[in-house]
Amino acid sequence: MFADRSDSLADDTPHRGYGVAVTPGVDGPCALVTGYGPENRLLTWNDGALRDAATPAVADEGRHAIGVAAADLDADGAEELYVHNTDTYEGESRDTDLLLDPVEVRPDHPEVRWRDLFGLGVNADRGNFRAGRSVAALDRYGTGRYGVFVACYGTPSRFYELGDDGQLSDMAAAVGLDMEAGARSLYAGPLVSDRMDLFVGVERGPNRLFRNESGHFREVAADVGVADPDTNARGVTVADGDLAVGSWEASNRLFSRPAADASAGGATVPGGAGASIGAGTAAEGGAAVAGPTPAGSDRTGAGDDGRPFVDTAPAAFAEPTRTRTVVAADFDNDGREELFCNVLGAENRLFRRGADGWTAVDPGAATESRGLGTGAAVADFDGDGALELLVVHGELAAQPLGLYGVDGAADNDWIRVRPTTQYGAPARGAAVSVETASRTRTKAVCAGSGYLCQMEPVAHFGLGDERPERVEVRWPDGREATLERPAARTEHDVSHPMAPRF
Repeated sequence: MFADRSDSLADDTPHRGYGVAVTPGVDGPCALVTGYGPENRLLTWNDGALRDAATPAVADEGRHAIGVAAADLDADGAEELYVHNTDTYEGESRDTDLLLDPVEVRPDHPEVRWRDLFGLGVNADRGNFRAGRSVAALDRYGTGRYGVFVACYGTPSRFYELGDDGQLSDMAAAVGLDMEAGARSLYAGPLVSDRMDLFVGVERGPNRLFRNESGHFREVAADVGVADPDTNARGVTVADGDLAVGSWEASNRLFSRPAADASAGGATVPGGAGASIGAGTAAEGGAAVAGPTPAGSDRTGAGDDGRPFVDTAPAAFAEPTRTRTVVAADFDNDGREELFCNVLGAENRLFRRGADGWTAVDPGAATESRGLGTGAAVADFDGDGALELLVVHGELAAQPLGLYGVDGAADNDWIRVRPTTQYGAPARGAAVSVETASRTRTKAVCAGSGYLCQMEPVAHFGLGDERPERVEVRWPDGREATLERPAARTEHDVSHPMAPRF
């Protein structure tokens, strides 16, 4: 399926890296690729190639970066970059984390100045020296101000929020997110409520699923059937309504939850933001808005309503492998989602959703039978309306990055939706539904998924030969907006209903 686009990487030097996160740049997406010992890279599309725009503050050579996520913690309309560093497998690390704030401009701006918020005097004793893996953004109240959850290994996990004075506080215990386990992967988004929930994939123990109840959390994994204590979780994502959890040398899972109303049709985010999100109507290209639903409400059939998740993985997907990252996207824009599984030291795998469920397809050039894959992310780097897949390597040895795309994908129709917060930053965790004549599909804007990674903050839908009839957006505070008859082959910016209008 995939063609090799790695000649569009300006630097093919072997790199020992792990996670990658995508954040908006000046004229397109930026990808921060972590370096485990070598420098971090900040890749941005310039003059027909992805080029490194990292300043010394971002490169941070010598530390051991592994997980990364972007989010707006200070409500200034721009995303900060949280980089988790660890030089040890578990317990306490000698490395501390970075929380990089690009002052006044985008991260790839030639005049960018960075400040590490952990380096402020007010945070002198608040650095994170706990060994961990993945990082995810979480807006627990829907205010447009995010916190960052750090999945720690063999030591309590962290949940940092930023005060107006620049002080970082670990709020994990106070809000019900305290846990100590072999935490590996994270997925943040509407899963069992219509707010931002948090799934934590765990090694050597049960997974956790924290349900958002008015900004505080209750752990419900066993109640809803996703605890799965006998596997070793790695990458996690939502793929066409299924919660896909990769595993290390154990069975991979596709957790599905029956729709509250099976006659409604269409795929939904499992148990969370369903196909019927919006309210109101609008003229073509405009947005109608609706007020928030009560926090924790189940108006779309979400929540603890007696419908547990069930593992529906076909044998080909369930087969044990050394899975690292899993990525869900419509790479060929045909209207059907694919699920890419990055496997360490063996062939990567690819599955496509069809009428008969998930079936294996040939990954093509992205097979990487000798690849030491660690992380992967998707974005439309070159702006042609088709997604590229960026694969990071380096678990056992340095290898060049890989970049892949599908020939002819941009010829099919597509629509991209970029919701923003009250402050103009990416609304990570917002649920976006696109309705066509045949069905309705829903995607959450990525706040943290895969393994160690975070995708671009855009909901991308391939359309094939269909046209979009309606787009509906629900923000993490429950407010909604609807676009009627939106144009295809267009990226639509949708502002939060409470954003300033000027």
